[in-house]
Amino acid sequence: MKQAKLDADYLGQWIGNKQTTGETISVEPLHRMRAMLDYEPKALSDGEPVPPLWHWAYFINPARASELGRDGHAAQGEFMPPVPLPRRMWAGCQLKFSAPLRVGETARRESTVRDVKLKQGRSGILCFVDVEHAILVGDELKLTEIHNIVYRDTKQPGDNIAQPPQVPDDAQWTREVVPDSTLLFRYSALTFNGHRIHYDLDFCRHQEGYPGLVFHGPLTATLLVEMLSHQNPGKSLESCDYRAYSPLFDDASFTLNGKMDGTDAILWAANPQGRLAMKATVSFSD
Repeated sequence: MKQAKLDADYLGQWIGNKQTTGETISVEPLHRMRAMLDYEPKALSDGEPVPPLWHWAYFINPARASELGRDGHAAQGEFMPPVPLPRRMWAGCQLKFSAPLRVGETARRESTVRDVKLKQGRSGILCFVDVEHAILVGDELKLTEIHNIVYRDTKQPGDNIAQPPQVPDDAQWTREVVPDSTLLFRYSALTFNGHRIHYDLDFCRHQEGYPGLVFHGPLTATLLVEMLSHQNPGKSLESCDYRAYSPLFDDASFTLNGKMDGTDAILWAANPQGRLAMKATVSFSD
């Protein structure tokens, strides 16, 4: 493999890369997710639908220990482009729900690198990689999603960090979340996520420049959708589009918020300073 370099044409060679992962949808990840979210135990059997965003506990490609990078992620250069920037974040996701995954089904996830772009940010060069995942059972499409992943350089003293926007002040629902390292560890274990920013405090502080463990973006999105589902029982989701604005940490509580906007729902997470950490727009199916 050629030496990795920060060159758009070179990294663009990974556009179109494909990867397929098979999975039998079992009950165990659902039981573990329910326990992590502090829900009452529930008997589950074949045919049980997988709740929205809980599918992230499935379709895991377990990289060997010798194939991991310094940050705990699988080393790049095979399916993902070898972006030579050390800090990685899941910046957003666009999901479209066609039909629920159900316990007992044999499914597959077909993944494709859709785009690679370099941009100049306030604190240096950024590389954005978009990866599309289509989840199917036989020929039936269940779900499509596009992950927006951003890579950036090591944080330097004096970097100009933009303040995230203020949050809306008209929430119809609000819930406080008091995070802790156990919650982050359990979600990392459930999703087999080796990214050290979620469990290695020394790595967070000394390598990434964060004050504490980073709360998972997908977990924030899951908690927002769970709140929405509790407020709208019986409604099925058609789409969910979320964007991360600033990280949340395990050392301070934050809030989940939401409101209806016509037939859609607007959801957001607010950091302890009352600024935007994540915002999502959710549409319901008819």
